[in-house]
Amino acid sequence: MHNQRKADHLRVALQEDVRFRGVTTGFERYRFLHQALPEISLEQIDLSVSLLGKNLRAPLLISSMTGGTPQAAMINRNLAGAAQIHGLAMGVGSQRTGLEEPETTDTYKVRDVAPDILLLANLGAVQLNYGYGVEHCRRAVEMIAADALILHLNPFQEALQTGGNTDFRGLLRKIEAVCHALPVPVVVKEVGWGISEQVASQLATAGVAAIDVAGAGGTSWGEVEAYCASDPHVQRIATDFAEWGIPTAESLIRVRRGAPDIPLIASGGIRTGLEMAKALALGATAVGVAAPFLKPATVSAEAVSEEISIILRELRIAMFCIGAATVKELQNTPYLEHIDKNLI
Repeated sequence: MHNQRKADHLRVALQEDVRFRGVTTGFERYRFLHQALPEISLEQIDLSVSLLGKNLRAPLLISSMTGGTPQAAMINRNLAGAAQIHGLAMGVGSQRTGLEEPETTDTYKVRDVAPDILLLANLGAVQLNYGYGVEHCRRAVEMIAADALILHLNPFQEALQTGGNTDFRGLLRKIEAVCHALPVPVVVKEVGWGISEQVASQLATAGVAAIDVAGAGGTSWGEVEAYCASDPHVQRIATDFAEWGIPTAESLIRVRRGAPDIPLIASGGIRTGLEMAKALALGATAVGVAAPFLKPATVSAEAVSEEISIILRELRIAMFCIGAATVKELQNTPYLEHIDKNLI
């Protein structure tokens, strides 16, 4: 069942236009003030950052996409191979299938092609209300020799799915228990509708090591579910909720306010190095990118690597043209402006 759903999700994401229809990421409302005299050399720009105790050569996380099917295995290995080449971080797709259908566990395993990357395991947080506990979380981490665990939040997606897991009662306390019991850091992320200031504050208090805002404006899992659904009502509901979600740029600012002291990963519709630069200037520690890598990952690790090279070159150029030699300088730049008014 999970296996078929994963295959359907992958097919739809590759073949259909499943971007948000009513919401943009919000990054188009920001622009950098070009500095014609940057007083740095392009060659001296240093993209390295530290995230969850590991050093990355660039502040880029290949966001969780897939697992559980033969095609997913190839995609994950190509993504991981490219992450290894560039010294990046990577998350795998939800490992519930891997835990419940052991014959699929190999589709998530990438350590042999990516021994050095920051690798994140992944489970749905709501599963903690459906029989999962700390032990399942530990097994997900051990399955792929991960450095950290993502617990994802997806209430809207579950509400759309036939037979979705929609009991979100008491989850915060259970997330907190996992944070305290697991030997690796726990990251909490949305899957594309954003995290609010209030939720960020609750998660920080619970002890999460980082928050991935996963805002609205990129791939809409509502659209994906609508393509996959046998229920004729789902398409209509997905359309009526087309404007639902917190745009990524706005979610980033809100989460930074609600959780000022923990690392933030910005994801949700970020497709270019320039958008990466804007996200970092708005307070992100690192940036998660998914969709631009999916099609190249069906080809080869080299195809993914080429896409990464372009995005990182764009990031470098953006930094160069505002005189930011390091990611820290970019995060503190005075040269990002809101095009309407100074809302930052």
